[in-house]
Amino acid sequence: MIISSIDLKDGKVVQLRQGKDLVLERDDPDSLISEFDRYGEVAIIDLDAALRNTKADGTTANTAILKRLLRKGNVRVGGGIRDGKKARELVSLGAEKVIIGSAAFSLADGSAGVNTAFLQSLVDAIGRERIIVSVDARDGKIAVKGWTESAGIDLIDGARAVEPFCSELLFTCVEREGTMTGIDMALVERLRSAVSCRLVVAGGVSTIDEVVALERLGCDVQLGMALYTGAIALKDGFINCLDWNKLDLMPVVAQSDTGEVLMVGYANREAFEKTFAEGKLTFWSRSRNELWTKGETSGNYLEVLRLRVDCDRDTVLATVRPRGPACHTGAWTCFKTVADRPYSLPYLSSIIADRFANPRPGSYTATLTAERVREKVMEEAEELTEAEDRDEVVWEVADLLYFMNVLMHREGVSWQDVLDELDKRHKK
Repeated sequence: MIISSIDLKDGKVVQLRQGKDLVLERDDPDSLISEFDRYGEVAIIDLDAALRNTKADGTTANTAILKRLLRKGNVRVGGGIRDGKKARELVSLGAEKVIIGSAAFSLADGSAGVNTAFLQSLVDAIGRERIIVSVDARDGKIAVKGWTESAGIDLIDGARAVEPFCSELLFTCVEREGTMTGIDMALVERLRSAVSCRLVVAGGVSTIDEVVALERLGCDVQLGMALYTGAIALKDGFINCLDWNKLDLMPVVAQSDTGEVLMVGYANREAFEKTFAEGKLTFWSRSRNELWTKGETSGNYLEVLRLRVDCDRDTVLATVRPRGPACHTGAWTCFKTVADRPYSLPYLSSIIADRFANPRPGSYTATLTAERVREKVMEEAEELTEAEDRDEVVWEVADLLYFMNVLMHREGVSWQDVLDELDKRHKK
């Protein structure tokens, strides 16, 4: 599958040819990650951090942008990660994985070599499963220091040496990076045969045929220039990388953005095309033998937020925002028999938001001023501490959660924001 790349330099999204010549520049990282996240993982690289263009406090012109983007998708991040503390900080901020470059092939004395001590310290800090080592190579030799120098280490030997310390390798064919001239497929085949971990490749890929060929080799592709220039469309990469040799129709599991499994359907290529074009989940109806967009009759559409494919490339998970019950019986999901939406904290938030946006006569929620709701939070917290049995605790917690949620709404805070903060603390 395709991993979309967002390279940051001087506070802008850039694309460089062979890591040095500016080809294009954009200033819309938020809209880019929103688009890229529909189709798969996203790699964000802080080029200034990689080149040591840092301020006295260690930040760069891209730091604020990077932090803002880290929880907006399935993000892997690289650039200037030279110790376990930095790696752990990025993971706590939302990065799923970190990409390690030159530091993996630079010894403590500055000489070239596989730095196993450094790599082991990263494993100890964040775990092997979160580490990607970048084996960038020019003419078959590992390139370091922004691709300006050779480490003198053979690509295959270097890849084998670092594999025990990571879950993935990222191979960039440096001499073809940004050139749109095609990747060195023979070298990729040698590397794929030499290692067993996940392998992501980049550098020169410019056609959907190359993406598919690499997929058949068991490699994912990280794309930058080909996406920004329009040479490759993400929807084409997603659809063509599915394993159509196994199935004519792909099972699609629809899951709400709050976690409920809503339904399962089947899609062919045409159905995926329509899903991406209209943003509403579309299937192939096996009974009617035609395309079927969920909700086209009832109005209960499933708005597509993102699609993800499983490891075997033969099942798709669609994260959706439901516009009503998903089942034709009127049930909220096809796995229940009642129309009621399962109650959750996000659902409570949506009800409160609606009460403020569309106040009904006699609505208590709409009368809660900022001052009054703070008073109620303090009052309910005190009553909770005085609760004497289980039922009373449940009652008081429910009261407190309600008023907390009203306060959160007034301050523009979501439950996901709270969970992200707890996740950050957990991973520090």
